[in-house]
Amino acid sequence: MIFPFLISAIAFGFLGSFHCVGMCGPIALSLPVQHLSGGARAVGIGLYNLGRIVMYAIIGIIFGVIGLSFQYFGWQQYLSIALGIALLILFIIRIVPKNAIQKSSVFSKWNQWIIKFLAPLMKNPGKRNLILIGMLNGLLPCGLIYLALAGAMATGNIFYSGLFMAGFGAGTLPAMVLASYAAGLITLQMRNKIKKVLPYMLLLMGVLLILRGMNLEIPYLSPVLHQNNAVQCP
Repeated sequence: MIFPFLISAIAFGFLGSFHCVGMCGPIALSLPVQHLSGGARAVGIGLYNLGRIVMYAIIGIIFGVIGLSFQYFGWQQYLSIALGIALLILFIIRIVPKNAIQKSSVFSKWNQWIIKFLAPLMKNPGKRNLILIGMLNGLLPCGLIYLALAGAMATGNIFYSGLFMAGFGAGTLPAMVLASYAAGLITLQMRNKIKKVLPYMLLLMGVLLILRGMNLEIPYLSPVLHQNNAVQCP
């Protein structure tokens, strides 16, 4: 049961990892490990990515608790619909060019707040700081993380939610590690194409979550969510 679930999370992270490079690549390329060589540099990059994955897992557990609370009160289907609607709103915001909401959004202010803490850490190399850089990086606003969190939260299981987010982080490792070694590995044109696809991934996930919460008795796509929390999938 756990193995297929983890594989799907890793696959999701891997498929979206090029978007992660576009968003977090500048941080990965600016890590205070450029002066290191060989194994020391590899350890530094590993610590940074470990911090990211740990933060993803922590966020996953937090959202898993929220999802479990909804499930306990028999509101799992309403949670699924609400998450779907939230992703549709994000989709609309993303496709509207130069949207005023996007410019003055809470996400933008949150991003600036995180960067303020990142800046001094980037100037002081050290194992502890590299882990902290990775953890703060994991808190940066990102559409792909919203997608992953929506899927993790909808599990209604604290362990699976944290595991899904950890698996998602692990899936992004190959691209993020390579980005730390090579600035020109992924072209700007490729990043821009991936950024254009992301809003439609939000749309797809939003629609799927809404369908899941509507109890349409469609196997796997919209199974019946009973009050006893059992999901019926023939």
